[in-house]
Amino acid sequence: MAILTIQHLTKKFGGLIAVNDLSFEVETGEILGLIGPNGAGKTTVFSCISGFETPESGKIDFQGQSILKKLPFEICRLGMVRTFQIVKPFPAISVLDNVMVGALLRENSVVKAEKEAHRIIHFVGLEKMKDTEAKGLPLPLRKRLELARALATKPGLLLLDEVMAGLNPTEVDELIKLIQEINREGVSILMIEHVMRGVMALSHRVIVINYGQKIAEGKPDVVVQNEAVIEAYLGKEFINAKSA
Repeated sequence: MAILTIQHLTKKFGGLIAVNDLSFEVETGEILGLIGPNGAGKTTVFSCISGFETPESGKIDFQGQSILKKLPFEICRLGMVRTFQIVKPFPAISVLDNVMVGALLRENSVVKAEKEAHRIIHFVGLEKMKDTEAKGLPLPLRKRLELARALATKPGLLLLDEVMAGLNPTEVDELIKLIQEINREGVSILMIEHVMRGVMALSHRVIVINYGQKIAEGKPDVVVQNEAVIEAYLGKEFINAKSA
């Protein structure tokens, strides 16, 4: 059963068609990868889904309910939350307080929000940094903080926008394990990602878009053999590296 259904989504910026008649579904409990070259329209898709942009046409249903024209905070309350490619924590407050901001969406008291924030911080591995101001965190930990704040809203669907960008291979592997654990906890995930190591390890299915249009869909190991995907995005070097 689909938790998110996109039908014929189109978004324009002046004369530029950023997303062109795009349709796909995210199944409940799955991790779906959304990949494609820079400028393909991936983040615009996220912005339309999460209420930051209004599409020209199309349908967006979350858990069977239309969320077109709903504001981001309304969509978050329904159970869908996104992270951003450039992480933006509240820099002058602690890790704990940052996560409490997310928890207060669901909890009706500061005491309950703090308890939930402690639980999430432990889950993502930031317990030793809970009293540190967010501006003092290195990039890998800021990424985890962004995840923690999103998880504190108790989402059914988590949208991850290039959460692995800027990480070294060891940090990517650690984040893969964390995202797998989030998924095992019952959270469906739609992720934009350029780090193919993460895409291949995490995605149950992959959607590939180029110039705002879907050019391939299927299992990751099948999609990466697709000639259109190789030409538009991966390049011959990726296939050669895999077969080496």
